[in-house]
Amino acid sequence: MNKNVKKILFLVPPNIQFKDFINPAYNTRVVKKKFGNFGSILTDMPLGIISLSAYVKKHLSIEVKVIDFNVELNKLTEFNFKSFEDYFYNFISQSKWLDFNPDIVGISSLFTPSFQNMLDIAKCCRNIFPKTFIVAGGGVPTTMHEDIFKLSNDFNALCFGEGEKPLLNLVKAIDKFDYVEKSSSWITKKKVIKGEFFKYDFIEDLDEIPFYDYDILNIDDYGLNPAITAYASIKDKKQNFHVMTSRGCPNRCCFCSSHTVHGRKMRYFSLKRVKKDFELLKNKYKAETFIFQDDHLMADTKRAIKIIKLVKELGVKAVFQNGLALYALDRKMLETIKSAGVDQLMLSVESGSERVLREIMHKPLDLNIVKQVANDCRDLNIYTNVNILIGLPGETKKDIEEAKLFLRTIDTNWFMIFCASPLVGSEMYEICKKNNYIKGDFIGSDYKKAVVETEDFSGEYIQKMTYILNLDLNFVNNSDMRLGDYKMALKGLENAIRAKNDHVFAYYYAAKCYEKLGDLEKSKQLMNTARDFLAKSSFWQKYVKMFKVNI
Repeated sequence: MNKNVKKILFLVPPNIQFKDFINPAYNTRVVKKKFGNFGSILTDMPLGIISLSAYVKKHLSIEVKVIDFNVELNKLTEFNFKSFEDYFYNFISQSKWLDFNPDIVGISSLFTPSFQNMLDIAKCCRNIFPKTFIVAGGGVPTTMHEDIFKLSNDFNALCFGEGEKPLLNLVKAIDKFDYVEKSSSWITKKKVIKGEFFKYDFIEDLDEIPFYDYDILNIDDYGLNPAITAYASIKDKKQNFHVMTSRGCPNRCCFCSSHTVHGRKMRYFSLKRVKKDFELLKNKYKAETFIFQDDHLMADTKRAIKIIKLVKELGVKAVFQNGLALYALDRKMLETIKSAGVDQLMLSVESGSERVLREIMHKPLDLNIVKQVANDCRDLNIYTNVNILIGLPGETKKDIEEAKLFLRTIDTNWFMIFCASPLVGSEMYEICKKNNYIKGDFIGSDYKKAVVETEDFSGEYIQKMTYILNLDLNFVNNSDMRLGDYKMALKGLENAIRAKNDHVFAYYYAAKCYEKLGDLEKSKQLMNTARDFLAKSSFWQKYVKMFKVNI
């Protein structure tokens, strides 16, 4: 092994802007800390990093450590820093990291809310470790390298696409500066100025990547993930492991940019390898839940069924965090999923307007299939969340109104309403950029902020409509209550209270459910809480008046 490289320090920036962390918006989940409420941060396991670590260790003897700031922020009971940069500097300056003194720092940035945090971390690392070779990888460096080099001189290079082979070659290189200038998979400032093009260096046979290096993570820290705590069926919030059995997605949804990192061609771990990995997670790490991160698990439905049956054989839970393609969810598939103990699914419907689905999103989904899948899930007692995006260029207010009326007819359990976000690398971003539709801070856009403004709608309108649709579909026209399943309705309503403890609509409709279930004391308690919060809040008074709710 090259003696000049012995240690790699990976860092994961918070996937939230500082302002949204210290002052969360009204329509977001909050986390109570010692001195107030803070923005909620998702703590998905950094699969890219533990894959990189496993691959490099397969070929070289090297020491790897990770700082995941999403986890570290979630663990804090209080936050007394004036900026994330101050916090990063304070954290990385601890003696344990100074003593580690990495030869390479690798910063993983997947989504744009982490953009500024990535720059700040690089700045801190450059000051603390002046001789260290600093690189970054993920969706943001791949698609926003020009912006990064305009704003920062702290990076030696940025990885283009997946990083296993590029990182290994970087570690091996005697002259790293010379190597990154010659490699087409590494982006440097000089090459950006010259206008050079870059190439992916994919691993075609994913079995070449060893079992992911979960050992570099503190597994229990990831049990704090709000994404998993929202699943009522998962009793043990710890011992959950993120997994990925494939890479790539051939679909061309206009709002997606995952292809910029993984490409459109499907690549798979063999089923033999998947089984081996799952057994190891179960037997060695005592895994209770697998959280699937595949972009398109249903690309090969026969393979998907075998993987789901394997989950069943192992006796673990499965969560499909990215949703599953609805066209593949026929009755047989759903019965297989249910038999494996899966009792909650995310349905990636995206829109209730067939025109928007076909002409704008490029997602030819028959809305009759949506209804059928929702009905089958209810019949099989599978709790369903439906993802909806509004505010895409080309969408109109009429489309949104028609979508609302259709969505009211779906017998799903809960709706997740989001503002469409122009991810760099997506077709939507290119359309917005060409037509000057981006009016807000798209860097910090996290599907809760409307930053797109077209001839058909303003950003303010979309922001307002996401919340109105949420109140309309999940509370005023809650399908579980409409169907008389009040116990099921309480799952969603009580989750809403946990996420936002002053949610007047959640308390009110939960009180109605308890009344129908005959628990009059609980109903009265919740109704009084709703009235107390309503009396103190002009925000809730506005919506109570809008929906004519008699509280």
